[in-house]
Amino acid sequence: MKIFTLTLLIAVSFAFCSPKNSKHAISPQAFHKVIDGKQVELFTLTNKNGLEMTVTNYGGRVVSLLVPDRSGKMEDIVLGYESLDGYLNNNEQYFGASIGRYGNRIAKGKFTLDNQQYTLAINNAPNSLHGGVKGFSSKIWNAVQNGKNELELTLISPDMDEGYPGELKVMVIYRLTDKNEVGIYYSAKTSKSTVLNLTNHTYFNLHGAGNGDILDHELYLNASNYTPVDSTLIPTGKIEPVAGTPFDFTKPVAIGARINEKNEQLKFGLGYDHNFVLNKNSGESVSFAGSVYDSLSGRFMEVFTNEPGIQFYCGNFLKGKEIGKNHKPYNYRSALCLETQHFPDSPNHPEFPSVVLKPGEIYSSACLYRFSIK
Repeated sequence: MKIFTLTLLIAVSFAFCSPKNSKHAISPQAFHKVIDGKQVELFTLTNKNGLEMTVTNYGGRVVSLLVPDRSGKMEDIVLGYESLDGYLNNNEQYFGASIGRYGNRIAKGKFTLDNQQYTLAINNAPNSLHGGVKGFSSKIWNAVQNGKNELELTLISPDMDEGYPGELKVMVIYRLTDKNEVGIYYSAKTSKSTVLNLTNHTYFNLHGAGNGDILDHELYLNASNYTPVDSTLIPTGKIEPVAGTPFDFTKPVAIGARINEKNEQLKFGLGYDHNFVLNKNSGESVSFAGSVYDSLSGRFMEVFTNEPGIQFYCGNFLKGKEIGKNHKPYNYRSALCLETQHFPDSPNHPEFPSVVLKPGEIYSSACLYRFSIK
């Protein structure tokens, strides 16, 4: 695995209108519960511009994110629930979650490392998905809040946890800056050679959580290529150009503009659920990955990362069965995910960037979402 050195990302500060209706309805007491002998809590991060984010140490989840529209009205733009029970008792497992040990899919739940084969749980038949049956999204993380705008989460994953080798010590830092950025920074060390691919699975709707679909959102991806998949959403191993396909977001285009075209890849994903290969400039530690724009609200979100790929998923498996905040159902294609990552099934594709982490190395990954108004 390439070991990155993160440098300070200098961002332009955007002027928002004075925020209105900024008080949210999520109660910290609704998350106060002991699970597996550990205390679950809800933490609130704020900045000087009135943005507010809540995070729970159950799964390291982003629970809410209040961002203003062009008139200054605050809206929660991430899908989730108003209580811990919502996360424990619904079918959708990954709203806002920290994902590990391996974000995305590993084919047939098997990989070989140092001439030894490892077997993982099959929780997305016929593959292993997002770290297994009880991945990091179901763990109770240790939490320390550092001031009003930073939360530090730590976790020790034991050797052979969900089938992965090595004791892994992980840290995730959530930071809400006065430049209206949500930074998520991952670091990890292992006692044995292992594979690792950490990411975050926040579902965004720039209209507001539960407020219609995201098919009118304009998406730009700084990616000239993507990794096509088979019918089980495992990469074929090829890296193909997006030009001339419905996967070309190298110019901003509405997500719904081509989503229903007759295309085998769209059929396999029931829409977009694919890894895009990010264009990188040598020497950049954190680079621009893409953006999303909602012309109705004026909300504009940019994404930056040091990862080689980004998974674009547009809520194809949401069915309206999950009733979220303010009693609103989360319907089909009512949110999108932009998960910065290494490529799916990389342990079984030596031609992809390596996800191997060895003892003595430090895993370092960064994802930054920057918000402004257009």
